[in-house]
Amino acid sequence: KPAMYAIVRLGNHQFRAEKGETFAVDSIPDSKPGTTMDVTDVLFTANGADVKVGTPTVKGAKVVLEIIRDQKGKKVRFTKFDRTDNYRRKLGHRQTQTLVRVKDIVV
Repeated sequence: KPAMYAIVRLGNHQFRAEKGETFAVDSIPDSKPGTTMDVTDVLFTANGADVKVGTPTVKGAKVVLEIIRDQKGKKVRFTKFDRTDNYRRKLGHRQTQTLVRVKDIVV
């Protein structure tokens, strides 16, 4: 039997949340490791053949996330270049993220 999962929206991104799974989301301000947060922006839930699609969200559904830690994402490198002025710059950026674990999916 396939495990229960949900599609949730956090910020401008959508994530597939399955119980026990961890994933990185955009930095959540004032987040403390060990605390939980409820996400009520659930777009879709599936539990085997029992599928619920939200219009736009599933009524009464929520996903409980446990905050693990804050971290930095992979480095994105980019260059600035202007051949007429012999100008070259190599730059990088690391986005701050919050690592979360799915504790429970309530439908």
